[in-house]
Amino acid sequence: MSTSHAAIIGGAAGAVALVGIVIFLIWFCLFHKQSASRTSETGSSDPSVQVERNVGIELSIREARSFEMEELSQATKNFSDKNLIGVGKFGEVYKGLLQEGMLVAIKKRPGVPSQEFINEVHFLSSIQHRNLVTLLGYCQENNLQFLIYEYIPNGSVSIHLYGAGQDSRQKLEFKHRLPIALGAAKGLAHLHSLSPRLIHKDFKTANVLVDENFIAKVADAGLLNFLGRIDVAGPSSQVTADEIFLSPEVKEFRRFSEKSDVYSFGVFLLELVSGREASESPSLDSSQNMVEWVQSSQDLSNLSNIIDQRLGNSFTPEGMEEFIRLIARCLDLSSERRPSMGYVVMELDRTLDKEMSLTTGMGEGTPTVTLGSQLFRSTK
Repeated sequence: MSTSHAAIIGGAAGAVALVGIVIFLIWFCLFHKQSASRTSETGSSDPSVQVERNVGIELSIREARSFEMEELSQATKNFSDKNLIGVGKFGEVYKGLLQEGMLVAIKKRPGVPSQEFINEVHFLSSIQHRNLVTLLGYCQENNLQFLIYEYIPNGSVSIHLYGAGQDSRQKLEFKHRLPIALGAAKGLAHLHSLSPRLIHKDFKTANVLVDENFIAKVADAGLLNFLGRIDVAGPSSQVTADEIFLSPEVKEFRRFSEKSDVYSFGVFLLELVSGREASESPSLDSSQNMVEWVQSSQDLSNLSNIIDQRLGNSFTPEGMEEFIRLIARCLDLSSERRPSMGYVVMELDRTLDKEMSLTTGMGEGTPTVTLGSQLFRSTK
């Protein structure tokens, strides 16, 4: 009888232990799933949380990599001019190929090593989103500072619209520009959703990059934090290009906010629909730039002069009118009357859905699907 009782008790104990193990495994999987969701498109990246602990195991959400100058020199062939792809506010920008085969963009400038620089890198590299360019790491050696980003192959939207890559024969339909606008809006909205919120402060068309599938990625988020107090218009050679993106309250009071980013985004939308720099005049007989012209227009439905002729008839009047009205709201001189980026995302998403449904069957025959990598190529 005692043997029977012992067997029953032993079996019960084993069953309880088995149930406990199963519950632990389920909880462990759910914990991992929640941690992974922090870096999803809609999830929130909390820069204050660097490490989570579970049963003595450290799980790093995002660690900024500390690069050696030697590996950066090898990646850029000793910072060869052939690998120099631009010069920005931070300094020279090089394309590099790391030993593990990853292409990167390396920003380089003179700078005394500091812990504040490292702290800022860790903060910004923890922010992950499909529509943001990822900051991978940093280097501080020989009184030089480096920022290492993922490399985005197709360059900036500005290059394709009116830069060196622009071609007057190109045909980029309205329903192809809308996803670029929507992606950039999602990236900017994500920055504003963080706690604490991150204001971009330097949003412009040149800082919206497109990857091999022409997915928009916002670049240089928080870059001005590295530079300290600088003139908002930047160097004299960049005044015309950059100043047009600055809201009135930034120009006058240097008052950056989510709404100043919204204003900059409105200028970006204006360049996206016009295919030109917003600092230009809308017509030969106008002394205003395009931003001023939109702000002073009483009837927005008459702003046909600013629409890129390369769009042809690839849009509906309703969709274009909604797009221009959104631009006007973003460019409101009053920051209080401008919408939030969350609202902008919602409006662009709605306009894109409507435009795609109304234009899918336009034209004769079977609609042609254009691959992302072909969107900005000239048509023959």
